[in-house]
Amino acid sequence: MASLSQWVQGARPRTLPAALAPVAAGTGAAAWQLESLHGEVDWALVIPRALLALGVSVSLQIGVNYANDYSDGIRGTDDDRVGPFRLTGSGAARPATVKRAAFLALALGGLCGLVLVAVAQIWWALVIGAAAIAAAWFYTGGRKPYGYLGLGELFVFIFFGLVAVGGTAYAITGAPTWVALLASIAIGLLAVALMLTNNLRDIPTDRLAGKRTLAVRLGERGTRRLFSAVLLVPFALVVPVMVVHWPLVLVLLALPLAISPVRAVLRGAAGRDLIPVLGATGRLELVYSLLLLSGLLL
Repeated sequence: MASLSQWVQGARPRTLPAALAPVAAGTGAAAWQLESLHGEVDWALVIPRALLALGVSVSLQIGVNYANDYSDGIRGTDDDRVGPFRLTGSGAARPATVKRAAFLALALGGLCGLVLVAVAQIWWALVIGAAAIAAAWFYTGGRKPYGYLGLGELFVFIFFGLVAVGGTAYAITGAPTWVALLASIAIGLLAVALMLTNNLRDIPTDRLAGKRTLAVRLGERGTRRLFSAVLLVPFALVVPVMVVHWPLVLVLLALPLAISPVRAVLRGAAGRDLIPVLGATGRLELVYSLLLLSGLLL
C-alpha cells in the first residue's frame, strides 16, 4: 500500500505551477479589464470566482497526473522510467486504486467547474469543461491516447493556456479581452515547456514503448530548440501590453529564471539531469504569472 508521501509524489507537485499560473494570469487580466471599464475592481466578485477556477485547474492537473500514472503503468511505459516516482509502475499502489484517485480528482474539478458556471451564468462553458475532463483522461488513457501520437503539447497549450487563462478571465468579467488572449498564449507556452521537459527526458523509454510524443518525433535537437523558444517567447508577448500599461514591465524580472533551464537543455542535459530543469521551469511559470498579476493590478 502506497504511503501518503508516495501519493503526494505521484501527484507530481513540480507540475502544479501549470495549474496555478493560468488562474493568476486570468485573474490579473480580468481585474485590469474591470479597472479599465469601471474604474474599480469588485473583489467580492473576483475572489470567489478565481478560487473556484483554481479548484478546477488544480484538480484537473492532479487528475491528469494520476491518470497518466495509471495508463502508462498498465501499458508498461513506466517500467524503466527515469523521472519522478510512479505509483503504478513501481507497484506501490494497485492500478485500480490509482485509477479511482484520478477519477476522484477529475470529479472534484468538474464539481468546482459546475459551481463556477452556475455563479457566472455561462452554461455553455459546460461543454468546454467536459472537453477538458475528457482531454485529461485520454492523454494516455483509452485505446488511442493522443499523448502517444505527439499531440500532448497541443492539448496542454489549449487547456492549460487558452482555456484556463481565458476561461478564468471570462468567468469573472463576462467578456473576452485582448490582454487575456496574450496572457493565455504566454502561459500556454510555458505549460508546453513543462511537458517538453518531461518528454525530452523520456525520449529513450518512450521510443522503446512506442509512445510517439512530440519529443520523439522531433528528436533531441529539435526538442531542445523548441523548449528554448517556448520559454522565451512569453516575454515578447507582454511587450504590447507594456506599451499601454507600463507596470507590466515587472514580468521581465522573471527573465533571469529562464537562463538556467535554457542553458541546461541547450548544453545537453538528459535523464535525471532534467529533473531540476522541470522544477526550474515550473518556478519560472509560477513567478511569471504572479508578476503578470501584480503588474496588471498596479
